[in-house]
Amino acid sequence: MTNLETNGNIYYVNIAKGSARGEGTQESPMKDVQKAIDKAADGDVIRIAQGNYLGTMDRGWLQIRNKYVSLEGGWNEDFTERNPVKYITRIQPTVQQRGTIGQGLLMIESTSKKDAQIVIDGLFFDLGLVHEYAKADPTDERFGCPEGCETGRIMPVGNPPNKTIRLIGGKVAGKFIVRNCMFLNASFNGIIMTNMGGAWEIYNNVFVSNLYASCEINGGLNQTTSAHQSTVDFHHNTVLFSWPTTKEMESMGYGYRFKNGADHDVHHNVFGCNNFGALDAGWDDSTLPEDKRKICSAYDNLFFMNKGDLVMAGTSGGGWLYVPGRRFDEVEALTKYENNEELPDTSKLKDVIDEAYLKGFASLKVMTTESFDPNSAANAFRSALGLNMQGTATTRVSMFGNRYNFDKAVQLFGVEPGYGAQMPE
Repeated sequence: MTNLETNGNIYYVNIAKGSARGEGTQESPMKDVQKAIDKAADGDVIRIAQGNYLGTMDRGWLQIRNKYVSLEGGWNEDFTERNPVKYITRIQPTVQQRGTIGQGLLMIESTSKKDAQIVIDGLFFDLGLVHEYAKADPTDERFGCPEGCETGRIMPVGNPPNKTIRLIGGKVAGKFIVRNCMFLNASFNGIIMTNMGGAWEIYNNVFVSNLYASCEINGGLNQTTSAHQSTVDFHHNTVLFSWPTTKEMESMGYGYRFKNGADHDVHHNVFGCNNFGALDAGWDDSTLPEDKRKICSAYDNLFFMNKGDLVMAGTSGGGWLYVPGRRFDEVEALTKYENNEELPDTSKLKDVIDEAYLKGFASLKVMTTESFDPNSAANAFRSALGLNMQGTATTRVSMFGNRYNFDKAVQLFGVEPGYGAQMPE
């Protein structure tokens, strides 16, 4: 397959055969990706063999800071063949890293050079072994576990031991490419980053079971002086099961977000089972002059079982509008809008998705029960103090943010010809 070319150095990392004191050559590889990043200079490429890479002293995350280096996973152990879905390079921490993971599994802060580039290619990110989930017991409705799922619902995020952790985060100026990657089981966005000016391309990736949103790119430049300098081309991605922030399912749960300050081109993706919406168009920049407003397009995408294919704010303070793909021509904010269709019944994708997970989502229920006892000891005491009496409310869900199996997610590459994540080439 096509590999990264560079005028700089190439460093080799192999966790199985490398050495802590390795030179980073093909004959003497390093074993720690972070050490290779720290040694590399602008323009260098780090080739990474199959294995699970957890950063310095297995802390659970990696960082690129103030430099422009690229990461290329999916190599076999002697670096003679590359295939990201065969020789899997993963960043997949476990409960042992709960106390040492930072804000994300890969954090990037490189904003000094708009003529440089960073490429993240062939890395599979997964937080599903870190989070605490309810028991995998479908007989007890408290656990939110459909029959056949490997965990119950994810326990509240923000309460120990669960933290809000993204898979890739940070700020980048310049060209930024993310391709042939997998983003799985994030508790705070698959990708959430700020484009500080540059042409970004995010393509041929699989996103599954991420809380908040699967991909959110903000524009970080002043729009009155730097409009249209930050662009995102989001294409040929498979985006499934984006979950809201909490089990009450009151907010978020998007596939891709049209955030202000950047131009967005979204095409040839598959968006399915995104709990609130496949596309979030609720961000208004109409107070800017017309030539400074973001330019958004969504065309040639396939959709299925999203609450809304595109979600936008209603007028006059009304509720959200859930727009199906076939009516994108009516959305004035979209510059291009053609050929958005429902996933055809003949598609093999629904056969590849974890059957129990898909059935659970299709029959998802949110149940809230309330109780109020004016004669309870607590309410009697509050009444005596002249305070309002209180009741309780309990929300139970049949499913929420359950862990999606890593191996089954890998199978989502190359299922729908021409749409979504293809087999890496």
